[in-house]
Amino acid sequence: MDTPGNPPRMTWHTTESPAGKSYFYSVAAYLIRVGAEPQVIYDPVSDLLGQFGPLTQSGRALRNDGSRRTNREGKVNIQVEVLGKAASPWTKGFDPAKKPNYRKLIAAGRAHNIPDDWPAGKPTASPSVSKKRDRNVWQTKGGHYGHCDVPGNDHWDPGAIDITIVPGKPPTGGSTPPASGGGTTAPSTTTTYTVRSGDTLSGIATRYSTTVAKLIALNALKDPNALAVGQKLKVPGKTTTPAAPKYEPFPGAAFFSPGRRSPIITAMGRRLVAVGCSAYSQGPGEHFTNADKASYAKWQRKLGYTGKAADGIPGKKSWDALKVPKQL
Repeated sequence: MDTPGNPPRMTWHTTESPAGKSYFYSVAAYLIRVGAEPQVIYDPVSDLLGQFGPLTQSGRALRNDGSRRTNREGKVNIQVEVLGKAASPWTKGFDPAKKPNYRKLIAAGRAHNIPDDWPAGKPTASPSVSKKRDRNVWQTKGGHYGHCDVPGNDHWDPGAIDITIVPGKPPTGGSTPPASGGGTTAPSTTTTYTVRSGDTLSGIATRYSTTVAKLIALNALKDPNALAVGQKLKVPGKTTTPAAPKYEPFPGAAFFSPGRRSPIITAMGRRLVAVGCSAYSQGPGEHFTNADKASYAKWQRKLGYTGKAADGIPGKKSWDALKVPKQL
């Protein structure tokens, strides 16, 4: 991101296509083909949810505002392409209680500390409605935006969606971060969580129905990305046994072909760096490269593999030992 010191946001689009499972994969393939991927695609009919890349990295669904790269605005800019048309708001008749993947998507935004606000107001109901694309608001306020709010762009999607549904109310016992900074209040009760291999702060926050900001404040963390296995963290709530972390299942050796693009590749690379097996000069990224292969070969040798067995291509046993976090 170009401006990681600016507030986090989530930007909503519509694909201007019909919705439904039969369109989901073809629209996703089209976005890849034309190089206009967001981070996430969602179908409100089938509740299918797809992810093109890491939520913390730039999408490609917005035009630049002059020299300002709007895709890279803020700490995160999680862009969501929703199957549907702006002229027929997809939230009409939509029940979040029946859509578990939609709730996971909103939870992911909250885990990245995105406020439950619409700083630029409700999205427009018609392309004929004039709406100021305020650069100051866009660059300085965290929260939810429509494509219609982004400077340098001329689309009016996602249409007049119901902002009581998007993002909706936070879950009971959780909270939404403040829209414009300010302090955080420590929960009345806390317990201790021991960091496990593969844990991320956002994953721990989601597990305890809290926010990353509260965990940072509660533990006075200087670098929230530098968690250490065995580290003790204060977390809100009574003592519970947290759910076991979820790891990516082995996708098969054929998955790791040259040029393969997937957020799983990025997650694997980050784990290789974390376990001291990096051969990266930059990245890791979402394409499977020779640097990934060299890094994985280091991991195999660390596990005791020798000779041709340390070929840099993941196998199930070494993959399971690496514990790559499950991607949204």
